[in-house]
Amino acid sequence: MSALVITAIGLFILSVVSGMLGLGVAFSAVPFLGLFLPDLVHQVQPLSLLLNGITALFAVFGFARSRLVDWRKAITLALITTLTAPAGAWLVQYVDQVYVWFAYLASVLYLSYRLFRPVQERPGNENFRLALILAVPISVLSGFLGIGPGFLLMPTLILVGFNTKMAAGINAFAVCPPSFSSLIPHIGTARWNPTLTVTLLIVGAVGSFIGARLTSLYVPSGRLKQLFGVLIVIMTAYKIITLFR
Repeated sequence: MSALVITAIGLFILSVVSGMLGLGVAFSAVPFLGLFLPDLVHQVQPLSLLLNGITALFAVFGFARSRLVDWRKAITLALITTLTAPAGAWLVQYVDQVYVWFAYLASVLYLSYRLFRPVQERPGNENFRLALILAVPISVLSGFLGIGPGFLLMPTLILVGFNTKMAAGINAFAVCPPSFSSLIPHIGTARWNPTLTVTLLIVGAVGSFIGARLTSLYVPSGRLKQLFGVLIVIMTAYKIITLFR
């Protein structure tokens, strides 16, 4: 089985699961693609950001069909994330890749911690203002890591009281524009493999839409979030171990 097929299958699975959570695929695609592509900043991050924007967009379509997107809140959040994420993408051009991976692992550990903790939902009484404030540092960090802000925005929205499925719908829309804006600082230095890029965009779009529909219609996401948190910690830790071999 060729490396392209293996990468496409893996990305499809990750896109389905991330689509179920409205996260965009980048936060799991970064360590996964890092197993196949050697350059984090010029290969993995640009491709992951592009995939994140596309998969988040198709996840929005899936959640919107079930009326799980609060458009006013999603648009407001998207404006903040889009304006602030490029700052982190610019900063990463001047930082050693090893430190970027450790920053990513720390962020993933935080995400997993939040996914395992029960949080009381407060429908109609969410602290959305706090979510907007926290979106600024989250977006800068996500641009620095090349993964889009959804991986931390999702638990943040849950933490301030949103229903999990509504948080996923809002999050999916909010992470789409900043994924593309974070890509801007990479345009001049990114190295693309056209065949790989087109293939992953197609399977990512299909997988994320399927994932969003599964969550919208059938799947309680509590246990799934916990399992996914474990998955990304393992993948990221493995990649960091390989850096020192």
